[in-house]
Amino acid sequence: MCQHHPQCPPADAPDRDAACLIAFHPEQGWGLLCNGVVLFDDSGELMPDGRSIPARASLGCAA
Repeated sequence: MCQHHPQCPPADAPDRDAACLIAFHPEQGWGLLCNGVVLFDDSGELMPDGRSIPARASLGCAA
């Protein structure tokens, strides 16, 4: 899917979030990477095969 040189990480790679952003809709809270992964504002992900990856817990300040 990726047309970049060197190619971006594939969707199944641990560093998949490093792929190039090809569509961005901040008003809707998501962006599409060139490897087919949809990233959401809450850090959740939708994989090209339909699997969802839950949002990562934020490392907020312990007060």
